[in-house]
Amino acid sequence: MSGAISSGEIDHARELAATADRVVVKAGTNSLTDETSNLDDEKLDKLVDDVADLVQRDKDVVLVSSGAIGAGKGRAGFASEDTVEQSQALSTIGQSHLMRRYTESFERYGITVAQILVTEHDLENPERFTNFKNTVDTLLDWGVVPIVNENDAVATEEIRIGDNDMISSSIAIGLGAGLLVTLTDVDGVYTGNPKHDADAELIEAVGRNYHEVEEIVEESGSHSFGGIRTKVSGARRVSEHGIPAIIAASAEPDVLAKVAAEQAVGTIFMPINGHETEAQ
Repeated sequence: MSGAISSGEIDHARELAATADRVVVKAGTNSLTDETSNLDDEKLDKLVDDVADLVQRDKDVVLVSSGAIGAGKGRAGFASEDTVEQSQALSTIGQSHLMRRYTESFERYGITVAQILVTEHDLENPERFTNFKNTVDTLLDWGVVPIVNENDAVATEEIRIGDNDMISSSIAIGLGAGLLVTLTDVDGVYTGNPKHDADAELIEAVGRNYHEVEEIVEESGSHSFGGIRTKVSGARRVSEHGIPAIIAASAEPDVLAKVAAEQAVGTIFMPINGHETEAQ
């Protein structure tokens, strides 16, 4: 792959990621649900363990969490949903259950959480976003972890295309975060679809090689809900604002602790600033 990135550049990006004071962590549906798409308590507790590690390092953490629809399926006894209306209804059932589980799990660390439901439109409107930012800043000052989810009950587009990836990037940029970590069910971005291509290799870093990576993702990405495309797009968008972004596996042991220790994990998107933008 052309546009090679030096080890020194990668090490510097990892240092920036490790020293970020404010971190946005996005957890996808597959990071919170089991094979039957129901909320998985072990996965949720593992995610909370990872987030709590960052909080205990005196970092401000905003958690953008999917999983409401999956949690709703388990509570309502649905095997699947056939319509957008059913998905919306399931999300309203699942959201309260999801927050109850988060509350219980974070209480193991004495951490209080807060729920915020948004749509991309809320984040695009300056007045609404100012209100959102003021609320988040206040919660973080209080040592509370804000848990943000798309408002599925009113945002049909989010249900169809998995906009939590773009919502998390908007939040990272708007809040002036120092890092965005997207946790998913694969180890990062690959040269092919690792679920179908045994020869696919993990791409360690994305920067000057972005357009090649974009082509690979377009060819190998899944059309399923969420998918790698929106994760790569969201990470790139954040990097263009000078913020490092990482796509990594939620199942990776101590995944966020490894990020904080400057260890190689997942795929890191190099922060771009000024003169580097054209080159990359």
